[in-house]
Amino acid sequence: MQPRRVARELALLGLSQILSDAEVPLDELILRALRTLTQELEETLEQASHSLKRAHQQLEAPLAQAHLTEAIETTRTAINYLGAATHLPEWVYLAGQAEVQAFARQLLGTWHDHREAIDTLMQKGIKGWQIQRLHRMERDILRLGTTELVYLETPVQIVMNEAVELAKRYCGEDSYRFINGTLRQIYLVYQSQTAAET
Repeated sequence: MQPRRVARELALLGLSQILSDAEVPLDELILRALRTLTQELEETLEQASHSLKRAHQQLEAPLAQAHLTEAIETTRTAINYLGAATHLPEWVYLAGQAEVQAFARQLLGTWHDHREAIDTLMQKGIKGWQIQRLHRMERDILRLGTTELVYLETPVQIVMNEAVELAKRYCGEDSYRFINGTLRQIYLVYQSQTAAET
């Protein structure tokens, strides 16, 4: 697992934890992020268990196939989370490294300092949507991606790839396509604005 990828994930999970101008110590941010991951895993396992029980109870009913398919899909999601959870010790170890902490702080701090400009740019790049109506994780992935593209000058392809990976892990099944297309559009808007200013 790459340190910068861990830093991006830490920043993503920490973004919703930051309240206005209150500064959250990074060790507290790491703890909250781990709790978020654990809670997500527990909820998914609970859903999988409930779906399997319901499918088993209605095995002979006409809707049994649909319930069983739903249960299998939820179980698959839970297994994916469990697979990711096996990397938690490494994630925690890396999250404690100075390089990861510095980059996570830089991401969050830069976003915080420029959040209004970032949201304005995002709104121009999002076609037919209001930022506040987006799913929270999608919005936060776009915010961090925009932060990297505009203020940290991370290469476009790296930002796109990392945003897609985060979307695949934390968002709905097709969200990564939305994230990729929207981030590309935001970048095009940014480029045209930059060209107009020079």
